[in-house]
Amino acid sequence: MSDPDLNLLIALDALIAEASVAGAARRLGLSASAMSRTLTRLRTLTGDPLLVRAGRRMVLTPCAEALRERATNVVHEARSVLRPTSPAPDISTLKRTFTIRANDGFVEAFGAALIDAITSVAPSITLCFAPKIEKSPLPLRDGSADLEIGVLSGMGPEVRVQALFRDRFVGVVRRGHPLEKLRTVSAARYAACGHVVTSRRGRSTGPVDVALEAMGLTRKIVAIVPSFPAALAVVRSSDLVALVPASYLRPVRGNKPSARHDATFAFELPVRTEPITISQMWHPRLELDPAHRWLREQMRLACSRLAPDENGAASSID
Repeated sequence: MSDPDLNLLIALDALIAEASVAGAARRLGLSASAMSRTLTRLRTLTGDPLLVRAGRRMVLTPCAEALRERATNVVHEARSVLRPTSPAPDISTLKRTFTIRANDGFVEAFGAALIDAITSVAPSITLCFAPKIEKSPLPLRDGSADLEIGVLSGMGPEVRVQALFRDRFVGVVRRGHPLEKLRTVSAARYAACGHVVTSRRGRSTGPVDVALEAMGLTRKIVAIVPSFPAALAVVRSSDLVALVPASYLRPVRGNKPSARHDATFAFELPVRTEPITISQMWHPRLELDPAHRWLREQMRLACSRLAPDENGAASSID
């Protein structure tokens, strides 16, 4: 056969992941000399050194960095093709931990409903909600996360996506705040207030600021916090205004509003912002996994229970 040895793809993936001949050898259960010979073959085929010495360690070349995602995806897909089809598991006795990357606001708004739906029929399943320090497809690709919940952006072409619900942002202040007494909050009055902004990356501006700028207005940003719960905590004890998803302030159908809802007042923004779509995302190697498919369906159903209010605060996507 004139085609290259496809086992070299597995070796390439290991070498790039470990950035070390010895580390790749341990990962694949080979001797260091065998992996060194494999690296030589890969260098010949690619026309690039792939790994070069930098002091006492090896570093990837730009070519190897560019191949990182492609090599990992190809290896995952190949293993998925050759893996025997698993029979549908008995969910009632299944013992498994699913890791879900989601921000704090989503966990507070939907976590309890999802946990209840899962544990009521699968008591041996554990849900591990992991923080989203940054938006990245790597946890899905390397298997450290089973699902990611959020707005689709920069997740890579191979990541599977299912829309869960549509949402929009609203303004929030503490009960008794001067804005609560207004029938309609004007853009000028809104901009004149002090604002607390939510951003994991420390960004202070967004679509609201663009819309205000078109009207000749600018918000006064007083504080930047990393999560919506933190923003609401600040709002409840100050005169600042926060911007949060409407779904976060609406209890799931059948649940009573919490003290958090009672302590705040939400109002419509005086400027138009585009609605957002919250989705669940997963790697294609889990596409046909029966247990994972069941998890995705439970996630969809739990989110569909969000009760839209008369103003269309949020709507499920069936």
